[in-house]
Amino acid sequence: MTTARASTTPDPAGGERERNQPRTRTAGTKGVPRAHREQQILAAALEEFGRHGHAKASMAEIARRVGVTKPLLYTYFGSKDGLYAACVDHIGPHLLEAIEQAMAKDSPEGGLPLAVLTALFQALEGRRHAWFVLYDRTLPPDSEPWHTAKRHREAIDELAATGTAALLRVQGNDDDLDADALKHLWTGTVSSLVGWWISHPELSAQDMSARCARLLSAARVVA
Repeated sequence: MTTARASTTPDPAGGERERNQPRTRTAGTKGVPRAHREQQILAAALEEFGRHGHAKASMAEIARRVGVTKPLLYTYFGSKDGLYAACVDHIGPHLLEAIEQAMAKDSPEGGLPLAVLTALFQALEGRRHAWFVLYDRTLPPDSEPWHTAKRHREAIDELAATGTAALLRVQGNDDDLDADALKHLWTGTVSSLVGWWISHPELSAQDMSARCARLLSAARVVA
């Protein structure tokens, strides 16, 4: 009795594969457009750097997540510092735009703080660790990523200073030191909330916005 054999077609690698069962490509195989591969690398690097910080992040782990070789990361970004700086340049403008748009709109119930928090949660959905790439205080001073992150942080801090000063002026407070202290309090609060959100992956950006609305309402009552 003759045993039926699956029909095969030549495989470019030199072997054979069954017809109607095309080879699947991984993220690191040939044929992936460079721009798309760069986005894959940046997404993996944002999480790795955000989780572990610049010093402890592993280039090998980033390459493994994407499915490419570690030398390819250096081919694309030059160095670990270069990849980190590229991550900051990727997420910084995105967060800045989200904050600017929130501040330009009429504040919803809950006021400007809730509008900005909602915009940030939406911008960070699916990449929550990216916030801590921008606010990594362990970056080597005067390094490329340190200067890049500092530039983006200063732009965001300037918006925070504008917003907090405006909130104080509504209450008749024009004290510059009060405004500066409130700006630092606000930035620390955002970092704390994002960190808490990371530890609760089941919560969406919408969930966090609703929760913050309740917290801000309770804070006003206490005040």
